[in-house]
Amino acid sequence: MPQTSLPKPGVLLVVSGPSGAGKTTLCQRLSVEDPNVIHSVSCTTRAPREGETDGESYFFLNVEEFEKKIENGEFLEHALVHGNHYGTLLEWVRKHLASGTHVVMDIDVQGAEQIRNHPDPFIAECRADLFIFLSEDELTSRLHARASESEDQLAVRLKNARDELAQWPNYQYVISSRSREEDYARFCAIVEGEKQRSIDEVAR
Repeated sequence: MPQTSLPKPGVLLVVSGPSGAGKTTLCQRLSVEDPNVIHSVSCTTRAPREGETDGESYFFLNVEEFEKKIENGEFLEHALVHGNHYGTLLEWVRKHLASGTHVVMDIDVQGAEQIRNHPDPFIAECRADLFIFLSEDELTSRLHARASESEDQLAVRLKNARDELAQWPNYQYVISSRSREEDYARFCAIVEGEKQRSIDEVAR
């Protein structure tokens, strides 16, 4: 009987960078333009906002459900942010990667560190890291341009962003942000390179 070959595993691209770097926009755009790429869907305990759909925007859980999943080791990474839990389900990511779908996820440096240290060998095999780097002047300019926060909130974001910028040496790839189109072109080139690496490794 002819053998049925398994699909080549997808690439898990973990994208970090300070607030204002545009990482979410890059991931969302790629998932729209490339049918073989999916933007990771997180779990959260916060209430749905207008227009958000369970299973598409987030998986909405109550605190008890979320904490149970933590106890069972079901998260690839998770964190408590401003009183709400957020996390990425390990099985959700594994399922898509095993089917050959590429998964992009935008996440803070703490979440990226959890993924980097996760014991699952399949995740380690599929994972690649990308950091979007901004100069401090550009970072300050982009955050001010949002005009959506008080001066105190902005000061906190800037301090957190400076701490995050110091983490770039921990990543395999770094994009020094320029224009949105230049960033996207380099982002796509990195993804295509990782896709090819995955194919080459399976072929060996």
